[in-house]
Amino acid sequence: MRIVLLGAPGSGKGTQGEKLVAHFGIPKISTGDALRAAVAAGTELGKKAKATMDAGQLVANEIVIGIVEERLGQPDARKGFILDGFPRNTAQAEVLDAMLLRLGQPSVDKAVHLAVTDEEIIKRLLERAHKEGRADDKEDVIRHRISVYNAETHPLLDYYEGQHKLVTVPGVGGLDEIFARIVGVLK
Repeated sequence: MRIVLLGAPGSGKGTQGEKLVAHFGIPKISTGDALRAAVAAGTELGKKAKATMDAGQLVANEIVIGIVEERLGQPDARKGFILDGFPRNTAQAEVLDAMLLRLGQPSVDKAVHLAVTDEEIIKRLLERAHKEGRADDKEDVIRHRISVYNAETHPLLDYYEGQHKLVTVPGVGGLDEIFARIVGVLK
């Protein structure tokens, strides 16, 4: 199973992705987690990404694409994967399609869109910022990230709809309830 998780920051992609990992036994590849790890480690990539992330901007395509291609080439991703945070625009989706072909892997099976209102996302991210002390989750930065998502990433819904791979799931309710909806549409 090759799954792309779509949804605005704070829609629950990370949480549901981890549940899908346990369910399907395939790795979750999160560009956000990989970038935050690079920032925490103080790597050259991390230093480049930190200023961009702190401002609520998206990290450069070539950095993200490099991280994803390296990860998809690893043995555990050959039987399937869950992508969280990539692709983030139609151009990246086209790169992903070509990348999978080049790696000798089948194309994406499903794009799962977690639909959550902007106000619910703001509420969730402000709560997370308070609990985790995340500097990138201030209200003005959150609103900017949502607007960037709506402008750049939201068109992916049309891209995957055109391939008959898009499934939209309401991303509100209990975690297990949302997970059951996702598994239901993946069958």
